[in-house]
Amino acid sequence: MGNIIQLARDSLTNLVSRMGTERDKASASFYGTPLISDEQLLNAYRGAWLPRKIVDVPAFDSVRAWRDWQAEGREIEDIENEENRLNVRGKVFEARIKARLWGGAAIHIGTGDADLFKPLDVERVGKGGIKYLTVLTRRQLSVGEIDRDVASEFYGRPAYYTMTAGDKTQVRIHPSRLVVFTGNAQPDIEFVGANDFAWGDSVLLSILDAIKNADSTAGNVASLVFEAKIDIIRVPNFMASLKDEGYKQRLLERFTLANTAKGINGTLVLDKEEEYESKQASFATLPDVMDRFLQIVSGAADIPATRLLGQAPSGMNATGESDLRNYYDRLSAMQQVEMTPAMYRLDECLIRSALGSRPTDVYYEWAPLWGLSDKEKADIFKLKSDAARALAGSAAGTLLPVEALSDALVNTFVEDGSLPGLEAAIEEYVSIGVEL
Repeated sequence: MGNIIQLARDSLTNLVSRMGTERDKASASFYGTPLISDEQLLNAYRGAWLPRKIVDVPAFDSVRAWRDWQAEGREIEDIENEENRLNVRGKVFEARIKARLWGGAAIHIGTGDADLFKPLDVERVGKGGIKYLTVLTRRQLSVGEIDRDVASEFYGRPAYYTMTAGDKTQVRIHPSRLVVFTGNAQPDIEFVGANDFAWGDSVLLSILDAIKNADSTAGNVASLVFEAKIDIIRVPNFMASLKDEGYKQRLLERFTLANTAKGINGTLVLDKEEEYESKQASFATLPDVMDRFLQIVSGAADIPATRLLGQAPSGMNATGESDLRNYYDRLSAMQQVEMTPAMYRLDECLIRSALGSRPTDVYYEWAPLWGLSDKEKADIFKLKSDAARALAGSAAGTLLPVEALSDALVNTFVEDGSLPGLEAAIEEYVSIGVEL
C-alpha cells in the first residue's frame, strides 16, 4: 500500500496548473555547460573585491601557519633556512592563488638538469641541489598525452607537460619535476578534454552567478540612495502647455529658481493651483536583502561570512567560532589530502638540499590553523601536567618508568610550544653534568 501511495504522489499531475505535464514550467529548467573566459576571470579578480577574496583567502589561510619540522635542532634550522632561501612558502601561496583563479598551476623544481623530460631522481639531489622554484600556470603549461599505464604513478594524469620558453622553444617537462595544484577538480576525463581534466576549473566558475547577484544588489541599492527623496509638483495643464517652446524655457527657469530658494531657506514658492509632494524611499529591509545575497556567496564559496566579509556574527550568543572551526578543519583536511601529496617530491628534495642527506626521522606536521588563547594554552598545560603526575603516582607508574614518562612529557611540551627552548635547555644542563 505504501508503494502505491508513493507512486501516486511521484506521478501527480495537475492539468489546470500544468504540473507534471510537458508544459510544466519547472520542466524547462536545465543545467548548461558553464563557460567563462580567462579575460572575465582576470577582470573579476582585478576589479571586484568578492572574487579576489574568494580566491585569496583559502590560499592564504592554507599557508598562514605553515608547518612544523620535527628533527634535531640543527637540522630544523637548516631546513627552515633552505625554505627561506627558496621562498617555498611564498611559492606555494602564489601557486595556490593561481590554481584557484585559473584552474591549475604548478611549481617547477629547478635542479639544474639539462633534460627536463627525464624523471626527477630525488636520491641524486645533494646539498644545495634545488637551484630555484618557478610558478607556472595552465596558461604557460600545456598538457601532453594522458598516461594510461595502470602501473604508473601518474596513471590518469599527463605523461608530460609542454612549456613554451622565451625563444618560442617547446620544452617537455616530466610530471615528477612539477608540484601540481588544481582548482575545482573535474569529475571524469570522458566528459571533458584532457587539458581541462588535468587542471580543473576555476573556483569562481560555479559561484560567479551568486557573486554577480550580490554585486548587482549592492549596485542597485547604491543607485537608490541618490533617489532616496523625490519631489513631485503637479502643474495645471502641464502637458498641453508643453507645446509652447517658450513655456518650456520659462518652466525650467521657474523651478530652477524655486529649487534654489528651497535649498537656501527651505521655502518652496508655488502657484495656488500647483501641488507639491515629497516621497522618500524606505531602506528598512535593504540591509537584510544585501546580507542574504552575501550569505549565499559565503555558502557557495564555502568560506564563513565572519572570515570572508570580516563581519561580526549575528544572533544571541553567536560567536562564529563553530563556523570558523569547521572552515579550518576543512582547510586542515585539504592540506593533508591535496597539498601534502602534491608537495611530496619537493619536500624530499628540500630535505636533501638542506642537509645533504635524508635522515629517516625527519618529518613535518602542518601547524594548527586554530590559534588557542593564552588561557586555553595554560589550561591544557595544567591538564597534561596533572595527568603525568597522576600516572607517575598511580599503579600505572609501576609499569611506566618515570624516565620514559618524563621524556614523553618533555616531547609533548616541546611540540605544542608550551615550553619553548626546553629541549635545548635540558641538553645544555646534561652536557655540563647537572643531574636532573
